Amino acid sequence: MKYLKAVIGIAVLITLDQLTKFLAYTRLRGTDGIDIIKGVLRLEYLENRGSAFGLMQNQKVFFIIFTVIVLAVMAFIYARVPETKRMASLRAVLIMLFAGAVGNFIDRLVHTFVIDFIYFEIIDFPIFNVADICVSIGAVLLVVLMIFYYKDEDLSFLRKKGAEEKKAEDDNAGA
Repeated sequence: MKYLKAVIGIAVLITLDQLTKFLAYTRLRGTDGIDIIKGVLRLEYLENRGSAFGLMQNQKVFFIIFTVIVLAVMAFIYARVPETKRMASLRAVLIMLFAGAVGNFIDRLVHTFVIDFIYFEIIDFPIFNVADICVSIGAVLLVVLMIFYYKDEDLSFLRKKGAEEKKAEDDNAGA
C-alpha cells in the first residue's frame, strides 16, 4: 500500500509540475509575463540551464547522473521506511523530494533546460517552478523532522544490521 500511495503522490505532483510548465511554455514564452499581484508576484518565463538559483549553467550530463543517483538513494530509503503512522511524515517528504527531482529531470531530458515561471518580485527571489517548490518544502520539512521529531532509534532502519542483530533475527525467524 505504501508504494501505491507513493506512486499516486508522485504522479499527482509531477503532473501538476509538468502541466504548469507546459502552460508557462505555451502562454508565457515570448511575453513580458503576467502580474498576479503587481509588484509582488509575477508569472515570467525563464529557461534555466543550471541548478538552483541558476548555478552550474549548462552541466546537463552532470545533472542527469546526479539526479539518477539521488532518485535511486531516495527509492532505497523509501523502501526501508517502516509503514507506521510515525513514519508517514518521512514518507510524504520523500515523495515530495522525489517528485520535484523527477519534474526537473524531465525538463532536462526533453528541453535541455528547466522551465521556471514563478517570480516573487517584491523580494527579487530567483524564478522557480512547482518542482522547485516540492524540493524546497521537502528539504525544509526533512530538516525539521530530523531535528525536532525523529529520534535516533526511529531511524534505525537506515543502519546496516550488525552481525549480532542479524543473528538474533535469524534465531527469531527459526523459532
